[in-house]
Amino acid sequence: MKLLAVFLLVFSMMALTSGHKRIVLQEKSFSCPCHWSQINGRCFIFVAKPMTWAKAEKNCLSMGANLASVRNIKEYRQIQGLILAAGYETRETWIGGSDAQEDRTWLWSDGSALRFTNWCPKQPDNLTRKQECLQMNYSAGKCWDDTECSAKKPSVCVKKSCPR
Repeated sequence: MKLLAVFLLVFSMMALTSGHKRIVLQEKSFSCPCHWSQINGRCFIFVAKPMTWAKAEKNCLSMGANLASVRNIKEYRQIQGLILAAGYETRETWIGGSDAQEDRTWLWSDGSALRFTNWCPKQPDNLTRKQECLQMNYSAGKCWDDTECSAKKPSVCVKKSCPR
């Protein structure tokens, strides 16, 4: 009788488990290409070579990226840290903001909404009527300023990180 009970128990367990598929949840991690730094789930790179804003954007595009958009103050500080780590202190640097299409309508070159800003006091001012591109690390405040797109500056590019 005990043998029958054991047989039924084993058979029941096999019947219950054989019809169920095992589901394994795999946590995805993300990575950036060599020499790029992951910040807030995206990949950033500092480009030291001074270029105009348009040439800097074109350079970023050649790497599958855009000039950097900035989502919040924490991300901005991390981008500043990236520039500092490259040995460039906190120099004025191009990021992806521009109002070239329509004055005072600032857009990111990657198409994302410009929600966070870090303008210096009384900026943007379009002082020369040709200041349509966004530079970071301006003045002692290390904040944002609009300046002429023809100026040559280093830049920061951003692209989405890829699942491993």
